Amino acid sequence: MITANAVIGRRWAPHVTALLAGFTAGATFLLGAFELTGPAGGPRNPTAVDIGYMVTGLVAATLVSKPVREWLSRYIPIDPDNPVHSLALVLAVILLGTQVSAIAFTDVLAADLKIPPLNIGDLLAQEAPFAVMAFAGVGLYIRRSFAASSDRLGLVAPAWWHITLALGAAGAFWILGEVSLWLSQIYTPDLTAKVQTTSDHLFGGLGGAAGIAAIALLPGFCEELLFRGALQPRLGLLATSLLFAAIHTEYGLSFDVATIFLIAIGLGLIRRYANTTATITCHVAYNLLASFTIAGPFQIGGYVVTAALLGVSAYAMWQRRRLQPAPGSDEETAAEEAVR
Repeated sequence: MITANAVIGRRWAPHVTALLAGFTAGATFLLGAFELTGPAGGPRNPTAVDIGYMVTGLVAATLVSKPVREWLSRYIPIDPDNPVHSLALVLAVILLGTQVSAIAFTDVLAADLKIPPLNIGDLLAQEAPFAVMAFAGVGLYIRRSFAASSDRLGLVAPAWWHITLALGAAGAFWILGEVSLWLSQIYTPDLTAKVQTTSDHLFGGLGGAAGIAAIALLPGFCEELLFRGALQPRLGLLATSLLFAAIHTEYGLSFDVATIFLIAIGLGLIRRYANTTATITCHVAYNLLASFTIAGPFQIGGYVVTAALLGVSAYAMWQRRRLQPAPGSDEETAAEEAVR
């Protein structure tokens, strides 16, 4: 992405981007091919996973073609001539394809149980690359200053109603998660128990105050910068939400993945009508509420805080609507003149 940003505006930029994209797609295909011929290991279906990687590489390779990108630009807001957009699209397809292959054909829950419980350092190492990719993708210090990069990512000062909207949405998302848990316990009790066991294993060591703060802040900030800040304006709401759901492999093929997708749609709508600062606020607040589950005895606090968030948000939005100038009023006319 750094190279793609550096060559923007150069006559030979499309050739450089095609080489980078083709190399990355080819490497993905070859990875699947080499793994397919190697020994199997671990709780996985090696043939299906490796074929999935190979198909992903082939699909990504088609995006090197400008006509294919022009066709896609009818459905997602990319510029088919922009080298950054082209490479980002290829990388997004590779990430989506490899993650879907892993989720569909690998017992990710069993694999996660074999790794040590996460600590704050692990979480930082896992999440920080998202923020780095976001700033690198928009050309920080290559073609944009820090202020311009932040503006492109939607990292701006929010209006007061953006914050109330974000907090209220966090409460609604938490309720959605609780409903999803209830449904999964009814219809897929065995899988739900496995997901819970895996989550307890991975995040159980982060149940203290510092751990809960890390769970709330690190994913909330880093993931939002990349997905809602950098990718959504180029890939669109649905594609970005699918990609966001796909990276959460710790839930396997469960109700939780569908819930994550719906939450991603909600975060994307907040980004569309507000900014990334608001989506970060919402994501952090949601993670904080979800962390009460890790804390065990404090889960009841989640219901109390959620009710408070929804109440405050509803009141604030009602106040905004009540105080908004009526159409054609002197206040609205004055506001329009100020904008002009």
